[in-house]
Amino acid sequence: MRILIVDDEQPARARLRRLLGQCADGAALHIDEARDGVEALALSALARPDVIFLDIEMPEASGLEVAASLPAPAPLVVFVTAYDQYAVPAFDANAIDYLLKPYDLARLERALGRVRQQLRAATPAPAPPHGLPLRQLLVSERGVTRVVRVEQIGWIETADNYVVLHCADAQPLLRQALATLVAGLGPRFVRCHRRAAVQLAWIEHVVSGDKGDGELVLRGGARVPLSRQYRAALLARLAGGDDELA
Repeated sequence: MRILIVDDEQPARARLRRLLGQCADGAALHIDEARDGVEALALSALARPDVIFLDIEMPEASGLEVAASLPAPAPLVVFVTAYDQYAVPAFDANAIDYLLKPYDLARLERALGRVRQQLRAATPAPAPPHGLPLRQLLVSERGVTRVVRVEQIGWIETADNYVVLHCADAQPLLRQALATLVAGLGPRFVRCHRRAAVQLAWIEHVVSGDKGDGELVLRGGARVPLSRQYRAALLARLAGGDDELA
């Protein structure tokens, strides 16, 4: 099992690592650590952990923000915190467990048991295991972490190893593959070009081209390419109304 520990306090990370090593299968666990939310997202994309033990109160980005921004397919999340007031939003974020500090080895073993049970029951799928689309993304720019709400993104395009998130007031870069990001964003986004995807609710006009391609005119006037390859599927989604976006 691959585990990522996320906590801004080094003693808390060290204690959790030590207790995990004392669990029944501790010797078989592969454990990585992150000191904040931005590092957690980068390591999650790189190391692909099965579960994240995630602190909630951290500088720059909270654990709840990190959980809502995990790339697809998302790992399981166990929140670890000294504060019980976050329990309801934590489970609303599809946490598999909530460890209240100070916890002991027996309580940690119960949490790992739930993780093992969930992993055994999981089946491969292109969408995140939790089944819920991302609600926001965390973007790090020059030492500042920007929270980008998904509803603020009109369209997305590839840029080398990044994607550009076209919002009304900014175009931040996110290190992510377009196909992976679209899968995590859920049905509100659809591919319109091999290098672009668009939020369906933002489309105002479809302009047809001479060769079966065209352009999409979005809210605010942005024009996005529509290739022949994706045209039929996009029009079908538009004709289907908003049922899938509810």
